[in-house]
Amino acid sequence: MPNEKTSLFNLSEMDTELTRKVLSEVYDSLKERGYNPTNQIVGYLISGDPGYISSYKDARSKIQEIDRAKIVEILFEEFQKNNK
Repeated sequence: MPNEKTSLFNLSEMDTELTRKVLSEVYDSLKERGYNPTNQIVGYLISGDPGYISSYKDARSKIQEIDRAKIVEILFEEFQKNNK
């Protein structure tokens, strides 16, 4: 068999990319509706109350599928990258 090489699968990277994509979509949806996306997302992350996120374009459903701790982790990693 010529193609017997094992492919590596990094679930962590896929999880991070999915979280980034969801955050970007939620941010854009909130902005389109006239909200301050940063304030709304921070309110949701601190309180856990999905009422901070509009249901416009399924933003609320999308963000609830992502673990809030994962969102904070990614935001902190980005902050660290940008402040070196």
